[in-house]
Amino acid sequence: MFQSIYVGATSACFELTNSLPFYAPAPYTVALDGEAVLEGRENVFSLYGLKPGREYTVTVQDESITIKTKSEPCAVSVKAFGAKGDGRTIDTVAIQRAINCLPEGGRLVFPEGTYLTGPIFLKSYMTVEFLKGAVLLGLTDKAAYPVVPAIVEDIDGGEGVHFASFEGLARDSYASLITAEYARDIAIIGPGRVDGDAQHGTWWQTFKDDPVARPRLLFFNRCENIVVHGIEAANSASWQFHPYYSKDVSFYDVSISAPKISPNTDALDPECCDGVNIIGCKFSVGDDCIAIKSGKIDLFRMCPATASRHTIRNCLMAFGHGAVTLGSEISGGIRELSVTQCLFRQTDRGLRIKTRRGRGKDCVIDGVAFDNIRMEGVLTPIVINMWYRCVDPDGDSEYVQGRAPLPVDDRTPRCGSFRFSNMDCVDTEVAACYCDGLPEQPIDEVTFENVKVSFKPDAKPGVPSMFTNAPEVCKLGLYFNNVRKVNLINVEVEGQDGEKAITQNVEEIHTK
Repeated sequence: MFQSIYVGATSACFELTNSLPFYAPAPYTVALDGEAVLEGRENVFSLYGLKPGREYTVTVQDESITIKTKSEPCAVSVKAFGAKGDGRTIDTVAIQRAINCLPEGGRLVFPEGTYLTGPIFLKSYMTVEFLKGAVLLGLTDKAAYPVVPAIVEDIDGGEGVHFASFEGLARDSYASLITAEYARDIAIIGPGRVDGDAQHGTWWQTFKDDPVARPRLLFFNRCENIVVHGIEAANSASWQFHPYYSKDVSFYDVSISAPKISPNTDALDPECCDGVNIIGCKFSVGDDCIAIKSGKIDLFRMCPATASRHTIRNCLMAFGHGAVTLGSEISGGIRELSVTQCLFRQTDRGLRIKTRRGRGKDCVIDGVAFDNIRMEGVLTPIVINMWYRCVDPDGDSEYVQGRAPLPVDDRTPRCGSFRFSNMDCVDTEVAACYCDGLPEQPIDEVTFENVKVSFKPDAKPGVPSMFTNAPEVCKLGLYFNNVRKVNLINVEVEGQDGEKAITQNVEEIHTK
């Protein structure tokens, strides 16, 4: 069985229906109108080069479905507006001219070639298509990136208008390579590539001294109905994709990469968003693969929003600090997060929750469910850390890091219920899990069901959870501190040093 999950004018994305993480039970052949076009192995696959407004029959093995591509008023080449695509000519002006001239609902096509450019700005009701062999390559000269102000005063006396942000704050930022502000109904489709080329500039070396935040590859501010399908992305100056205060944003069959040593190159960081789909994607970066955020407390008080209705499915995540991270800029909280059928390889952590005192009473993380997950070589599969040592000026303060209980007030975050089921974690090294709540606000409930963790025989010690003076451990079992209720149902831990479960300040523990 399979289904279509996205059908555009010239591309479509499909998903096999099974319960396996990322990979299909066996290789398969895809036929388009009876002609074999693709040999697949992953649960999600895509077709490109379709014609607008036409019906197609798609067959996988012996099953067929019919799709109809979207109609559109026109499609034009960026080269018709003067873009060269030769990798030497700076094509920024030509590309922006093409975007500005494109009729509503039109498609702007990048043929094969390398389009050297500074930041470009999209508008509503358009599709940008990067054909096979097309590369949008970012300039490495910082002077090519104009500064976008964080907040601009409304000259008629209204509230400030927000344009830029980074790390949970409204902050002046260098314009991202592709930006959309207050726009809707945009599609960015592949199979071409968007490359920030940051390794050939100074972005990764000098950012700590720059008061202006680094650009991202894609930045969507207060946008709605956005689809990114099938592109390759790489080497952003900082976070790769950053949807911000946006609604109904979907990423299908996208690949994002950056060197493991590149700083803050998170793959995909939806912040203060509602309705995010991340399906069939592949990430290998220098920081968190996915980091779901909802701002720091000052931003939340100014513009309240909760990260809600996020679905992550059939994704492969490798070599990041965390596969799926929540926080630490999370003052608006997170609700309704489902992570299923994912494969994590050699990330430092699998699920990584980062919060701390000072994120605020609206920082409520609840309704988080992981199911059908495989982790290979993940150092610590599950971390819930309410003591996160962050880059905030008070990150090492006694208020944030002091272990004595404090009064619960409007600065105190809360971690609700978390469920982890049908998980197989092999070659673990540091800890099976590390759940560390606040003494004044324990984690409500953690449930493990049908979970198996086995340790690598020659495991090396490491820090499972980032807080001040955190000790290194190795082959630590299931660690719970300041948790109200722990449920362990059919849970196996093999190769640990010491007890299977270590509990401190746990009110209830139920095993079965």
